[in-house]
Amino acid sequence: MVVATTVAAFVLVFTLVAGKSLLGQMSYQNRVAHQKKIALKHLKDDLAARDSLEQSYKSFTEQNPNVLGGDAKASGDKNGDNAKIVLDALPSRYDFPALTTSLEKLINDQNLKIMGISGTDEEATQAANATSPNPQPIVMPFQIQVSGSYQSVQNLVDVMQRSIRPFQIQTLELSGDQSNTIARIAAQTYYQPEKNLNITTKVVK
Repeated sequence: MVVATTVAAFVLVFTLVAGKSLLGQMSYQNRVAHQKKIALKHLKDDLAARDSLEQSYKSFTEQNPNVLGGDAKASGDKNGDNAKIVLDALPSRYDFPALTTSLEKLINDQNLKIMGISGTDEEATQAANATSPNPQPIVMPFQIQVSGSYQSVQNLVDVMQRSIRPFQIQTLELSGDQSNTIARIAAQTYYQPEKNLNITTKVVK
């Protein structure tokens, strides 16, 4: 009888332990299945959004005339497809040499003499901002000094204000006369880091 009781107790304990383990595994599998359903739904939503975004991007880039009224298939200040125009307006990285080149062209087009273009080349220090899940425009300050006629200086200011790339003039100092004006301009523009996609994994417990 003692043996039978011991065996019965062992079987009961084993059954309880096994049943608890089985219930735990069933609960875990249910949680895994639930998370898979959620992930599948997100995946389907992302694929649908991708298709919609791809179609919208195609329509946007193929629009002719472009957003500036220029020829999307030609080259020039107001020409080019909309994607190129947007990238020119708000670059995706801190590229001070490229900014300097753009400023030199703007100044030379107004028949002004470049006396100096200065700023801080922070491309190396801004490398950490190369991508972001929620990118925001980042300021790029610079200073320029030019000389020429007063009208040419005024034309430069007008061109900067109408540029596809945003320029905000902080200060403007003028000296000289109508025929030989020296202008010192402190201004800023922007760049916006690329948006990254954070793909994560989740451990179901």
